Amino acid sequence: MFLLNEYESWSRIIFDKLNGWRVMLFKMLPNLVIAIIILVVTHFVARLLRKITYRLVHGIAHSAALSSLFSSMAYICVMFIGLFMALQVLQLEKTVSSLLAGAGIIGLALGFAFQDLTANFISGIYIGLKKPFDVGHIIETNGFIGHVEDIQLRSTILRTFDGLYLNIPNKEIFQKPIINHTLSTHAKIEINVVVPLAKNDPDKIIDLLQNALKDETRLSGEKPPEVVFTDIEGGNLKLQINLWTNHPAIAATRLLRHDVVTKVTKVLKENDLL
Repeated sequence: MFLLNEYESWSRIIFDKLNGWRVMLFKMLPNLVIAIIILVVTHFVARLLRKITYRLVHGIAHSAALSSLFSSMAYICVMFIGLFMALQVLQLEKTVSSLLAGAGIIGLALGFAFQDLTANFISGIYIGLKKPFDVGHIIETNGFIGHVEDIQLRSTILRTFDGLYLNIPNKEIFQKPIINHTLSTHAKIEINVVVPLAKNDPDKIIDLLQNALKDETRLSGEKPPEVVFTDIEGGNLKLQINLWTNHPAIAATRLLRHDVVTKVTKVLKENDLL
C-alpha cells in the first residue's frame, strides 16, 4: 500500500511537470519560431557581411590573413547580436547578461595570459594596414636584413642573403626602426682609404680619384663623388670616398662598392700612391 501511494505521488509530480512544460511550450511556440527566424536571417546576413568585409579589407591591405581576420570578426559580431536578440525574444534576459559577463571575464583573462601574443597580433594588424613594407621588399630591422617572404598576423618571415629564414615577431618589428631598402631612392656608399703621407700631394689624390669615378654611370648625377681627408695617423693619410647611387638595392650597392674599390686601388697603384 505504501509503495502504491508513493508511485501515485511521483507519477502525479512527473505528470504535472510534463504538463507544465507542454503548456509553456505552446505559449512560447510563437516566440520560439520568431527566435529561429532571427537566427536564420542573422546567419545569412553574417555570411554576406563576411564576404563584403573580406573584399573591402583585401582591397585596402592586400593581405589574406588580415582580410580573413576582419571578415571573421564581422561574422562573429553579427551572429552574437542575432543570438542575443533571439534570447531576448525567448525572455531569457538573464542568460544574455550571463553570456556578456562571461565573455568579458574570459576576454580579460585571455588578455593577461597572452600579452605577448596579443601585442604581436595588434602589431601585425598595424603592419598590414600601414604597410611600411610588403612581400618581396628588402628590409633591415632588429639587426637582420633580407627579403620579406610573408607577413603573418603574429610574425614576419624574412629570408636573409645567406638563405636563412627568420621568423621575427611583429612586436619586435613594430618597436624597432625599419629600413626599407626597396623604397629608398638613393643609397650612400662610404669607402675608407689609407695612403702614405710621404711625398703625396692631397690635391693630386683628390683629382685622381674624382676623375676616375666621374664616368661611373651607376652613380647619382645629382651628387658627384666626394673625396675628403679625415685624419693623419702613423705617417698615413686617411681619406673617405662618399658616393651616392640611384640603385639602392643591396646587391647593386655591393657590386658597385667592389668595382669602385678595384678602380681606386688600380688608380692609386698606377700613380705610385700606394
